[in-house]
Amino acid sequence: MSVIKVKMKKLVEKMNLKNLTPEVDYASKEVVIPDINRPALPLTGFFENFDHHRVQVIGYAEYSYLKTLSEERKSKIYGEFLKEELPCIIFCRALVPDKLLLEKAVKANVPVFSTEIHTSEFTAEIIRWLNVALAPRISIHGVLVDVYGVGVLIMGESGIGKSEAALELIKRGHRLVSDDVVEIRKVSDETLVGSAPDITRHFIELRGIGIVDVKTLFGVQSVRETQNIDLVITLEDWDREKEYDRLGMEDQYTEFLGNRVVCHQLPIRPGRNLAIIVETAAINHRQKKMGYNAAQELYKRVQQNLTRK
Repeated sequence: MSVIKVKMKKLVEKMNLKNLTPEVDYASKEVVIPDINRPALPLTGFFENFDHHRVQVIGYAEYSYLKTLSEERKSKIYGEFLKEELPCIIFCRALVPDKLLLEKAVKANVPVFSTEIHTSEFTAEIIRWLNVALAPRISIHGVLVDVYGVGVLIMGESGIGKSEAALELIKRGHRLVSDDVVEIRKVSDETLVGSAPDITRHFIELRGIGIVDVKTLFGVQSVRETQNIDLVITLEDWDREKEYDRLGMEDQYTEFLGNRVVCHQLPIRPGRNLAIIVETAAINHRQKKMGYNAAQELYKRVQQNLTRK
């Protein structure tokens, strides 16, 4: 898997950072690690295990310490600090770095930025955004729809009816995330986030009709940009010889990027309303998450009835 990178320019725009070193061309620089570093120990002169590949964030504590240093000591610390290849340095709370740091940063070709946001709030937001932007990702063939807040990924062979089911769900008030190609990102060991490629976002393909712009036809309430993937429904042709799950006592799973997602195999026959079945599966999944399992409830009733007899 290739290394995922984020352009520094995109980070600056997203975090609304103020550039304090316009002499440094940061547009070509990239961020590759979805975490930040607050360089408290390095600023005291201890550089062992210094995470110089991360974005460096300076808060009020580090800033106050630097104010206590002599010019000679600061010059030495800054020289060591900027000797490494840093992605950038960000000062929080609109703190203004001293002239010596800015001069040395320009010489070392390290951009320095500033934000008005408090340090804890800023670090939480930048880590959250970097975790999404730099998350491992794959692209799969399928349709992703938001059904009552449940992200349903509909998969199956080409032409089996995925887009038609999605269109019916949209008409019933649900929202399309992506048709045909779904980009899946692993943002944590528990969460997968799906989105559409930029070029096909909000479009859906219907055989015999062509390309349809869902956002234009049904309004902005019918689409969304991203959605967690909570449930996978695989459509397949009905096979009389195959045994299908009729109770749902135990969940079946499929795996993406090492994360397991609940998966249902849905056999297709003429006359079956796929949209209603998918909608019901999403509601049932949500109900299980809230602690109620209809199959287990039926099993308890049967056991109780047998005990009475």
